[in-house]
Amino acid sequence: MATTASEISWDELKAMILGLAEQGKETDRRIRALERQLGRLGNRLGQFVQDMVEPAVVRLFQEQGIPVHRVMPNVRARDDAGQTVMEIDLLVINGGHAIAVECKSRLTTDDVDEHLERLSRFKAAFPEYADKLLHGAVAAMGAPDEVVRYAEKEGLYVLVQADDDVVVRNQPGFTPRTW
Repeated sequence: MATTASEISWDELKAMILGLAEQGKETDRRIRALERQLGRLGNRLGQFVQDMVEPAVVRLFQEQGIPVHRVMPNVRARDDAGQTVMEIDLLVINGGHAIAVECKSRLTTDDVDEHLERLSRFKAAFPEYADKLLHGAVAAMGAPDEVVRYAEKEGLYVLVQADDDVVVRNQPGFTPRTW
């Protein structure tokens, strides 16, 4: 026989509420653990993209008429307290150019906007490259066509995985923006 609300004692009601609260805490704990695992997976995918793109950028930018002299992964600028103020996934350097490359597993317009903002602050964070013509690039395992077109419209090189290779997805005649 089912218990009605009027048959539940105050102590039983408190016990039910405490039980629900405990279940809620356990659910919150599991959600935080899942978020941490997903974050680690996302970081690993981003690292995979970076590892895939790094050897390809020399060839890709030489094909764009930019001879590459150095490729540096995970370049960080720190403030006087030692805190990281900016990180560039891949910094490509030649005599007169620097290209800051942001690597993502799946590229979004938010990623493009964040990289554009980072590029606007780059020379303040890395004054040793202030004399370089700075360009930007985004690289990804996948990127929807509308995101590719948006990044290109904003003046970024777009590097995307294609089969076992990395290709430049910009349209012929693309002119990169200079910061």
